[in-house]
Amino acid sequence: MSLTLRAASPLRIGLGLAAVGRPGYITLGRDTDLPAVRSVEALKERAFDLMDAAYAQGVRYFDAARSYGLAETYLAQWLQARPDATDIVVGSKWGYTYTADWSTQADVHEVKDHSTAAYDRQVAETRALLGGRLSLYQIHSVTPDSPALSDTALHERLARLADEGVTVGLSTSGPNQADTIRAALSVTVSGRPLFGSVQTTYNLLERSAGEALAEAHDAGCAVIVKEALANGRLADPYVVAPEMSALREIAQQTGTSCDAVALAAVAAEPWADVVLSGAATVDQLTSNLAAARVKLQPTQRQRLTELAEPAGAYWTHRSQLAWA
Repeated sequence: MSLTLRAASPLRIGLGLAAVGRPGYITLGRDTDLPAVRSVEALKERAFDLMDAAYAQGVRYFDAARSYGLAETYLAQWLQARPDATDIVVGSKWGYTYTADWSTQADVHEVKDHSTAAYDRQVAETRALLGGRLSLYQIHSVTPDSPALSDTALHERLARLADEGVTVGLSTSGPNQADTIRAALSVTVSGRPLFGSVQTTYNLLERSAGEALAEAHDAGCAVIVKEALANGRLADPYVVAPEMSALREIAQQTGTSCDAVALAAVAAEPWADVVLSGAATVDQLTSNLAAARVKLQPTQRQRLTELAEPAGAYWTHRSQLAWA
């Protein structure tokens, strides 16, 4: 089963809850973006503010994960408090367990496990919170060596979930995302493709999965782009290096912000169904959503390709970002 995300989310921008579901994450600027006291209630209030603002401005895809702290809980509570918001597409992910116990100083913030046992436990947890509102369930952060690509027992379980009407997908990470996507496209159960969506890191700095994402889209998968702002590196306060001048100049030319231009460039890809905003404040969200009004000229899009880094260098840099 494949999601029709473009029809469900005409704005083409969704809201990811990784930044506000837990007190610690690797996005730049969290020291000033989040409340001074990052209590469960304070982050719930921030998450509600963001979801209210997103829905009011046309966002219809909301993205969570078991490892995003209380993101699923906040989303479930928000949906319960907004019974008229029936046109939302809800996606979540399993495969990581949150282990930081609401601390930013934990040695390990999340533990990866793509086993059938982990799936059985986490799908029950997700279903208990989101119930019939769950539209998309993704294996979190699949890499080419993940057993999730070859475990036929797991595939059978996921196929049963798809038979219940939930689209089965995967998210990818690491410098070999293209290999992961292509391997996933070959997975079938009873002769039918298993995966109906793929969620991948793609941005002006990390473009290596572009061709594979086009192939996934052509094969009928919904394509969701995550980390389109490179964990904050493409947001205005951090676009300062000389090699980033093209982004600053095009933001000035279009009368918008660097983050809006960076998101617009990704949304302009013909295979991109939804591009996620990972905003932590309503102001950031509003700035991100301005991307929907940015119409980049071919010459501007070509200039922005100059920002691309080798995939290995990009992922090495990302691995060095501190949880804060």
